[in-house]
Amino acid sequence: MCGIVGLVDFKRQSNLDILKKMTDILYHRGPDDGGYFFEQLGGVQIGLGHRRLSILDLSNHGHQPMTFNHLTMAYNGEVYNFKEIRVELEKYGYSFESHSDTEVILKAYHKWGVDAVHRFNGMFAIAIFDSQQESLTLIRDRAGVKPLYWYHKDGLFMFASELKSFHEHSDFQKELNYDGLALYLQYGYIPQPHTIFNHTHKLKAGHILEFNIKNSQLNIEKYWDVIDCYNKPKLNISEQEATDETERLLKSACEYRMMSDVPVGIFLSGGYDSSAVTALLQSERTERLKTFSIGFHEPKYNEAHYAKKVAEHLGTDHTEYYCSQQDALEILPQLPDIWDEPFADNSVIPTTLVSKLAREQVTVSLSADGGDEVFGGYDKYVQAAHYHQMFNKLPSRSLFARGLGMIPPEKMGLDLLIHNFSGKYHRALSIMSADSQNQAMQNLQKFFSGTELSGLVKFKTGKVKTDFDNVVNLNSQLSDLDKMMAIDFKTYQLDDILTKVDRAAMSVGLEGREPLLDYRLIEYVARLDPALKISNGNKKYLLKQITHKYLPKEIMERPKMGFSVPIVEWFSDELKHYLDHYFDPELLEKQGLFNVKHLSNMKKQYLVGKKHHIGKLWIILVFQMWYERWMK
Repeated sequence: MCGIVGLVDFKRQSNLDILKKMTDILYHRGPDDGGYFFEQLGGVQIGLGHRRLSILDLSNHGHQPMTFNHLTMAYNGEVYNFKEIRVELEKYGYSFESHSDTEVILKAYHKWGVDAVHRFNGMFAIAIFDSQQESLTLIRDRAGVKPLYWYHKDGLFMFASELKSFHEHSDFQKELNYDGLALYLQYGYIPQPHTIFNHTHKLKAGHILEFNIKNSQLNIEKYWDVIDCYNKPKLNISEQEATDETERLLKSACEYRMMSDVPVGIFLSGGYDSSAVTALLQSERTERLKTFSIGFHEPKYNEAHYAKKVAEHLGTDHTEYYCSQQDALEILPQLPDIWDEPFADNSVIPTTLVSKLAREQVTVSLSADGGDEVFGGYDKYVQAAHYHQMFNKLPSRSLFARGLGMIPPEKMGLDLLIHNFSGKYHRALSIMSADSQNQAMQNLQKFFSGTELSGLVKFKTGKVKTDFDNVVNLNSQLSDLDKMMAIDFKTYQLDDILTKVDRAAMSVGLEGREPLLDYRLIEYVARLDPALKISNGNKKYLLKQITHKYLPKEIMERPKMGFSVPIVEWFSDELKHYLDHYFDPELLEKQGLFNVKHLSNMKKQYLVGKKHHIGKLWIILVFQMWYERWMK
C-alpha cells in the first residue's frame, strides 16, 4: 500500500519540486521509498509521484513510478492474484525482473489495456501514462478500498490518494463546495463522487478515467458495479450448498490476503466478521496469528473481553489496549491532518489507536469490514423495514407528514418532558415521508434532516445526486433488504467505513486488507436468497452458520455493539473549550456559513447538560477544525 499523485499541466506552471512536495506530503502512506517521474510532452508537463510502503518484493525492483516501453505507472494497493496473471503473461512471452505485483499490473495493461482490470483481484488505485497514445488512465478498485481524487480546472489536471497533495500546488483553487458541505452535514461523510472542494472529485469505485492529453478531454466509464451483481438471477440452490460455497470463497479470500513479505496481523473485535476471518485463517495454521483489539474502560462501549475470549479459543497471539480519555485527547487535534476532508465518524479515534498498536508488530493487518453490508448485519435494515411498514398503515401518510412538518417541534413545549423531542420529531417525520424502505434507511442515517439543514446553514441547499439515488437501477422484484444492502455498499461502506480504515491505518504506515470485500464473494452472496442473510430477524444468518463451525455459539452470541466511542464521557470538560473556540460568534459570522443563533443555542443546551445534540455538535466541530486547518 502506498500513496500516488500526478499532474498534467497545459500551462507549464509546474516543476519537479512541486511534484516532490505533492508526493512527499504522503510520506506516511509510504515511508520506505519515494519516486518521481516528470517530463514534457510537446507543450504539456506530465508528472507522476509515488510513496512506497514495501510489502511484496522489498528490493529496488519494486520501485515506482515503473516504466515499461511507452508506459509509466504509479500504483497504490495490492493485486492478490498477480502470480496467476504473471504465469499467463509469461505464456505470451513477457519476462519479469521483479517478484512484485507492480510489474505484473504494468505488463498486463501493456497486453490487454484497460480490460486487464477484469483479471485483477485486489484493492488498487492505478495511474498509467501512455506516451505513445498521449493519455493518462486512472483505475479504482471495485469496492473502493483505495482512495483516488482528481482535480481539473484552467488547464491543470491532478490526481492523488489524498486531498492534501493538491494543496502543495500553487494553482490549486480551494473553493468550498456547498453541495459537498451539505452532504457532509447530513451524513457525516461526503458520498462519491463529491468532495468538499469545487472542481475536485472522487473517482468512483469500479470506474476508469481516461484523460486524452492531445485534446484535454476526459472520459469516465464503469467496469464493475455491485448493483449489477444484485440484478443477476437468484441462485436456485439449497442452504447447505450456499453455506459450503460461501465458506470456500471466504477461505480463498482470506488466504489471498495473507500474501506478504512482511508480518501480517488481524484486527479482532470479537464480533462475527473479524472472528470468522481469524478462525478461518488460524484453523489452517500451526503458528499463532497476531490479533489486535482496542477496549474501553467504559463498560457499555467495551468489546475487548469478547475479543479476548475468541483469541483464547482460537489460540492467537493476542494484544489488546484500553483506550483512555488521554489517548482520545491526543488524537483529537490530529484529525484534520489525517482526514483532510471533513469526516465525522467518531470511531476514527479507536481505529487510529488499534492501527498504532498493530504497527508495532506488523506492517499489514486484515480488517473484516464489509460483513454487515454483504451478509446483512445492521440493525438499520430491520429498523427501516419496521418503521416504514408501521407508518405505511397511516391513511394519507405523505399528506399527514407534510402537515406535521409545518409545526415547529420547539413550539410544542415537549422538550422538557421528552428527551430530545425535537430531534425525534424531525427523524420520525423524515421516516414517515419515505416512499420506500431504502429511503427510510437513508433518512435514518441523516444527522440533519432537510428542514433542520435549511435552518442551520446560510447557503442554499438543494437535491444533490448521489449513489443513494441508484436504487432506481435495481430490479423492481428484488427484496427491500437486497436494495438496502446494495445501496449501503455504495454509500456508507465506501465513503465512511473504508475511508475511516484507510486513513487511520495509513497514518501510521500500516496496510489494511479487506477479505470480506473480495469481489468473488460479493458477486456470489448478492445472488443468494435474502432469507440467508436475515432469517426471521436473525441478522447475518449465513455467516453465523459458518462461524459456528469454528467457534461455539456461547462465545459468539451477544448483542451487536458497533464501534462507537464515549464522546460525552471523554470530552465533557474538554469539549467546552473546543466549542468556545470553534463556535465563537465572531468567527462564525466571519465564515458566513452557519446560522449563528442556531449554533449558539445548540451549544448552550449542551453546556447546561442536554447531551442529545452531541452528534450534531460533533459534526460541526469536526468541520470547523478542518476549516481552520485547510482553508486558511
